Amino acid sequence: MDIRDAVEADAERLAELTGSPQDVMRNLVHDRTVRVATDGETIEGFVSYDAREETVHVTQLEGTDGVRDRLLGEPIRFADSEGMAVELLVPEDEGATRDTAEDAGFERTGSGPTFEGQPTVRYRLDPS
Repeated sequence: MDIRDAVEADAERLAELTGSPQDVMRNLVHDRTVRVATDGETIEGFVSYDAREETVHVTQLEGTDGVRDRLLGEPIRFADSEGMAVELLVPEDEGATRDTAEDAGFERTGSGPTFEGQPTVRYRLDPS
């Protein structure tokens, strides 16, 4: 499995993975850092994130368990190199994503905002 920067042409597959419109995913590729995991020519998952102040904010993480593990390493490595913390919001009902975050060393720091009626949990990984 390879991990690379997303390009605009990836928007269709990112939309399939999220159920979001292609134009939303195209904007995501332009507005955030987006890394995709590929198996050959097929995108198996992606992570999007941005950095503000002293924190890297993971905005989306999609893929199977093993793919999410590898992808979450991308913003963590960036944050480590910059001495920044990483934050991730996980919908309460996404146990697999919660497990991925906890396996990577993230700690639950409280409730996050509600998106489309779905409560979230805030996770944080402080710099080592």
